[in-house]
Amino acid sequence: MPVVKADLQVCQGYANCVVGAPDYFDLDDDGIVVVLKAEVPEADRAHVTEAARSCPVSALEVVDE
Repeated sequence: MPVVKADLQVCQGYANCVVGAPDYFDLDDDGIVVVLKAEVPEADRAHVTEAARSCPVSALEVVDE
């Protein structure tokens, strides 16, 4: 199953991912991404991948594990 990987050191809190997939991403009080659901069902893969790719600093990716 695909999973979301987040590089918290790179995240700058733009929140594009939250706008794109609010069921999967949020921001903490410091403005750093929080992955709400790490595992991504195939039915949501394209949607969540697009939200991850919308990150301007490439802090997110969806990978197969």
